[in-house]
Amino acid sequence: MFQPKILFTAAVLFAVAGTAQADPRRDAILADLAAKAKIENSAFNAFDAKAGNAFFMANHTGGKPDTPSCTTCHTKDPRASGQTRVGKAIKPMAVSANPDRFTDQATIEKWFTRNCNSVLGRDCTAEERGNIITYLSSL
Repeated sequence: MFQPKILFTAAVLFAVAGTAQADPRRDAILADLAAKAKIENSAFNAFDAKAGNAFFMANHTGGKPDTPSCTTCHTKDPRASGQTRVGKAIKPMAVSANPDRFTDQATIEKWFTRNCNSVLGRDCTAEERGNIITYLSSL
C-alpha cells in the first residue's frame, strides 16, 4: 500500500543524509520538523539551505529592536563564536565547527523559541527552523 508519509520522511532523510555533517540525532529532528512543516504548509517539499542562509543573514522586523537578525549575536560567519548582548560567549552555529549543534531536541526548542521571539516577535515555523538547521549543517 502506498504510504506518502513514509516516502516523504525517507526523502527528507535521504536529502539530509547527503550533507557532510549527517548525524542520526539531527536527521531525526529534521524529519520531525519536515512532518510539522508539511502540516503547516501542504506545499512543503524539503528544507532549503539557501532559504536558511537568507533567513539567518536578514534583518527582520517585529522583534526586539536590538536583535533584528540572527547575526546580531551569532555573527555573519556561523563558523565563528558569537556573543550574547550581555557578553556571554556562544559556540559556533555551524555544524562543521560545532558537531554537536542541533542534536538535542530540548535545547533546539528552548533556543529557537527564545531567539525567534526576540528576532521576529513570533515563533519560527517548522520550515524556517528546518531551513536554518539545514543551512548551518551545510557549512
